[in-house]
Amino acid sequence: MIALLDTHSFLWAIATPEKLSAKVRKIIVDPTHEIHISTISFWEISLKFALGKLDLVGCMPEDLIVVAQDMGLGITSPTPNESATFHHLPKRAHKDPFDRMLIWQCLQRQWAFISKDDALSDYEALGLTTLW
Repeated sequence: MIALLDTHSFLWAIATPEKLSAKVRKIIVDPTHEIHISTISFWEISLKFALGKLDLVGCMPEDLIVVAQDMGLGITSPTPNESATFHHLPKRAHKDPFDRMLIWQCLQRQWAFISKDDALSDYEALGLTTLW
């Protein structure tokens, strides 16, 4: 399976893994699964850190790149096509632009999305597979 971590899932995996479901913890550490973090999440973390909406204990946002690599995560960026076609994602209940881009990446790549976000059910009809 190939999956993309939502930003909160990544942060919880680092700092408070007990917040993740047992299923997700197993998926993340299972070497048969390919788990990714998007550069969109690094951007979201950096922005929220700069605005004082996110506290990181003992590190800066840029340190999280090495943390992700040490966890064995793939680091992926939106392709030019994903960026240019993002306007095709239907406007549903979810308003967060970071999450919407992560959703779009998953839909375009047919990857599962590891997230506890309850607002994702609207996108399952479009083919989004969520894991929690």
